[in-house]
Amino acid sequence: MKKYSLLLLFAVIIMSCDNRRKDKIADDVATQTAQALKDSTTVQIIDSSYNFGKVTDGEKVEYSYRFKNTGTKPLVVVDATASCGCTVPQKPEKPILPGEIGFIKIVFDSKGRVGNAFKTITVMSNANPGFPQLILTGDVIAKQ
Repeated sequence: MKKYSLLLLFAVIIMSCDNRRKDKIADDVATQTAQALKDSTTVQIIDSSYNFGKVTDGEKVEYSYRFKNTGTKPLVVVDATASCGCTVPQKPEKPILPGEIGFIKIVFDSKGRVGNAFKTITVMSNANPGFPQLILTGDVIAKQ
């Protein structure tokens, strides 16, 4: 009986450590977002939507949405998320200086996604007004 109690106690300790790490990550993102909003700038979206046309099931589509920092302070992209796990956005790691052009690169994996594709990418930054949702569309056709 002592072995089970000890094992249960050990499991609880391990799981509580993991929860604190997740809370810290969430707190870090919230802190970055608050700081970014305090030092806001403006952005011009060059590419807000992309239609990749037709691809065969299993192909990967890569595209980079362009935007320009039109403000007077560095543009910091805090986070970029997609509406589906099949689409992976990559945000710029460094701030985009005033007048510079930045990119949000996405990779869409069409495997198992036969049919019409409509994906959205949400970008969190210190731009005010904020980024509109970025749109990815196209058709995935079955392999023959």
